[in-house]
Amino acid sequence: MGRKSLREPRQKEIVKAFYKVAKKEGLEETSIAKIAEVMDINPSLIVHYFKNKQELVYALITYILDKYLLIYEVENTENPKVSDLRKMIDNLFSKKWNRLFDDGLFYSCYALTFRDKRVQQMYLNIAHTLRSRLAAFIAACNREKILSVKNVDEIADRLFVLVDGSYFYLSVITDKKEYEQIVARHKAGAYALLGIS
Repeated sequence: MGRKSLREPRQKEIVKAFYKVAKKEGLEETSIAKIAEVMDINPSLIVHYFKNKQELVYALITYILDKYLLIYEVENTENPKVSDLRKMIDNLFSKKWNRLFDDGLFYSCYALTFRDKRVQQMYLNIAHTLRSRLAAFIAACNREKILSVKNVDEIADRLFVLVDGSYFYLSVITDKKEYEQIVARHKAGAYALLGIS
């Protein structure tokens, strides 16, 4: 039996430390030296696993986008019930995403899509994945006669745009009452898109 590689667990540990430092300091201000200091290791160990900060940024974005995917997770995707549909809508417009990842860091990484083709492709892939998950779930709800959506892809697109726009808009709302009113309106809009009163 060979020794198990420490590469992947060590890389995850470094990315989590990067996330922690970047959340506090900002993406641009976070250096390999600062990450190493927080981890109490030599910076050369980080460079052993990630040849430069750019590679580390790509790993961080993957880490953040994997967490973003969790917002769209639905337990019962094959034979959904009305309660599953309501739970999905609640998840899409809940504050759960605030616990999954930091808004400031998410948007700092997103800004890189305008300068870095690889980052742009990463965000595009996640958008396609999320939209296709929504389409698959809507189609499953159609099969179970919970919904009767005629153009599944079009409604999945609109719902994705509503959720993504809502996420951005709500990230700048600080008043709790206003936040809750906006969430209620956006959820009502999602139900209307799906043909549910």
